[in-house]
Amino acid sequence: MSASPASPVPSQSPSVPPQGSSRWVALGVIATGTLMIILDGSIVTVALPAIQDDLNFTPTALSWVVNAYLIAFGSLLLLAGRLGDLIGRKRMFLAGTAVFTAASLLAGMATSPGVLLAARFLQGVGSAMAAAVGLGILVTLFTEPRERARAIGVFSFTGAAGASIGQVLGGVLTDALDWHWIFYVNLPIGAAVLALAVPALPVDRGLGLRAGADAWGALLITSGLMLGIYGVVNIEAYGVSSWQAAGLIVTGVVLVAAFVVRQARARTPLMPLRILRSRTVVGANVTQILTLAAMFAFQVLAALYMQEVLGYGALATGLAMLPAAVMIGAVSLGASARLSARFGQRRVLLAGLALLAGALGYLARVPVQGEYVPDLLPVMLLISGGGLVLPALAGLGMSAAREEDAGLASGLFNTTQQIGMALGVAVLSTLSAARANALMDSGSSQAAALTGGYRLAFAVGAGLIGAAFVVALVVLRRPARTAERETPPTPGRAPSLSSRS
Repeated sequence: MSASPASPVPSQSPSVPPQGSSRWVALGVIATGTLMIILDGSIVTVALPAIQDDLNFTPTALSWVVNAYLIAFGSLLLLAGRLGDLIGRKRMFLAGTAVFTAASLLAGMATSPGVLLAARFLQGVGSAMAAAVGLGILVTLFTEPRERARAIGVFSFTGAAGASIGQVLGGVLTDALDWHWIFYVNLPIGAAVLALAVPALPVDRGLGLRAGADAWGALLITSGLMLGIYGVVNIEAYGVSSWQAAGLIVTGVVLVAAFVVRQARARTPLMPLRILRSRTVVGANVTQILTLAAMFAFQVLAALYMQEVLGYGALATGLAMLPAAVMIGAVSLGASARLSARFGQRRVLLAGLALLAGALGYLARVPVQGEYVPDLLPVMLLISGGGLVLPALAGLGMSAAREEDAGLASGLFNTTQQIGMALGVAVLSTLSAARANALMDSGSSQAAALTGGYRLAFAVGAGLIGAAFVVALVVLRRPARTAERETPPTPGRAPSLSSRS
């Protein structure tokens, strides 16, 4: 799948995609690798108390078991995606999976906080390398719209399923064995992914490093994202209005802005800015930040409500959240592709956002003595809107990517995903805690104060979904394929992936 003869990309070696059923084997490999990464993100949270007791973590240091991974993962996604375009996306995926698997072994063998934190950082590096190019490989494999919609549905399902499965599996492994096994479980999965990926994934040699040899650009974007994400994850510790968190975030934003300015002037930019000229790509990524800020905060705060207010255990909480993952999976694997083919991704996205807004709005009224069936189960069913939203966002976010930019588009999409998740948890958790403290100071019981804090967070989450709906309605006014048909190709310009059959 290369550029047309009239508009070649001189330094690019075209990929050789598998044909027939082998493409679906390749999809299975990518989905399994993604599932392993998603599982790791949620499986660790359940085991944190056991890790703290065994390795003598201080309460402050314990948060870095999560933060060390998140900072490495979120800050390297964009760079890893572009490097995949330059050196080959298959090579990047294999290298990332190998690093992640080796780091999982190191984490499982850790006997001190320092070793575990170093292993978690390396896990984040490997995750970024593999996850950044996964969606880019997928869209080069599936170019027919219906098949691509089905493939993206499978890919999106792994994200939704992995988070809930991780919560359940983390509780089972920690209770039945010990916390070390939450990392050891990655070893057979990683080995299987590597063994199958070598023959299954398409061969692509990439554009060559000289096509994006911008070391200063790489330094700016990596340091900017790292500082920004570091500031976001510290919002809970410092507070929303603290100068420490705000200073880190502002510095990160300034460095990212400097990166964009440099890319506009560099002879061989690391990130060609043409990808940001697409209204659809920009709109999809902004919508994703708002949506996942609300959805991920829902996952974390709903679990806390069940444990801290209703008295559920870790395993019971995971099982209670499972219907949400089942519903999202059923919709993304079943109805999502058919509805997108019939009504278009934009309309499907808007319908899904409406369902999500209803779910969080319903959750904003949870009582102190709530019951699962009347108060939580309807939310788990309405959250099925995520099965419409996630595949539609992935399709729209990759719609204007050329083959040589597929890794970059995938890295950008994954980066905004992580930014949204980190922002949502940090800001909404902080707002919830502040509201709960204010209620306790005014004489409310602990349960009532905590519930009041969660209600506020869920209401703000519903507002974020509403903002996402407005962005999607206003910015995503035309489907990407329609816009491409109406825009004649310029000389020397390769067609986007969404225009190829």
